[in-house]
Amino acid sequence: MSVTIKDIARLANVSHTTVSRALNNSPLIKEKTKQKILDIAAEMNYKPNFNAKSLVTQKTFTVGLFLTSLTDGTSSSFFADVLRGVNNVIDEHYNMFVRGIDDYHDLSSIHRNRYDGIILISQSERDQAFIDHVSDQNIPIVVLNRKIEGQSVINILANENEGAYLAACHFIENGHKRIAMVQGKEGFKSSHERLEGFLHALRTHDLPIHNEYLVRGDYTMKSGYSAVETLLTLENPPTALFCANDDMAIGAMNALYANGKRCPDDMSIIGFDDIGFSAFTTPSLTTVKKPTEKISMLGAESLLSLIEHPETKGRQSLISTELIIRNSVRRL
Repeated sequence: MSVTIKDIARLANVSHTTVSRALNNSPLIKEKTKQKILDIAAEMNYKPNFNAKSLVTQKTFTVGLFLTSLTDGTSSSFFADVLRGVNNVIDEHYNMFVRGIDDYHDLSSIHRNRYDGIILISQSERDQAFIDHVSDQNIPIVVLNRKIEGQSVINILANENEGAYLAACHFIENGHKRIAMVQGKEGFKSSHERLEGFLHALRTHDLPIHNEYLVRGDYTMKSGYSAVETLLTLENPPTALFCANDDMAIGAMNALYANGKRCPDDMSIIGFDDIGFSAFTTPSLTTVKKPTEKISMLGAESLLSLIEHPETKGRQSLISTELIIRNSVRRL
């Protein structure tokens, strides 16, 4: 039979309430008594019954990790960074439930009896209905990746506008004037922010904005490949290409080689995100480092704090991006 709290209480000569408090690290229990109880629990190989614990504490011990979509516009590298960051913080006492909002026909299954808290990796303004529902259910929520306007939630995101501006300026500083961009997925806030930062750099340096140089992508390698094939058919192809993520930049590089061209000799390329592969492409990819793993860790830490202190007020944190200079940009 499995060991229970009452078994430990009998050996420690205390009440089962005292044992429960000690196992939950309550400040009401003296340190000497707490250590005695913990030692007995370890010797007896005690395993907590989370179903029973949930009834006592009114907790589910489940954290929800939601994304706008797990498949549509979410690259595998971005998803891996998110999981790594959250998993570094959410310990073994919590179960983590991962889903895409687009999996749901309605949100009735998302309620307080199922989740202690939710981390939302938001990519679209369409997620607002989900945020409103979670808030109405009084579930603690932390929103990452997208700026939330006019709402008191903990909101942590990267300054993507700044990162795209730095990328375009790097091309300009290296003598490039015919600069194109492969945009991200339509409707995603990150796509808008990266486009705006890119255009701001061109305007600041009095460079013309050519519509034919602004090609729609969807954050996949295939769309980066297709974009370069389109750009190479122009009478004056660009000398530089900013891709709204690294996956599209890698696809763009492959398209150059497939068409007898080289990076950076024929076209310089900059990506965005700094995924693990970007340092090992040929040439190594200059890119904007978006600290997705760090943001995810901060989000998980904030959620655990919010679960314990639900009165915590909302705040917005903007994390800086960084240009990582490698070998994919040529000076003209």
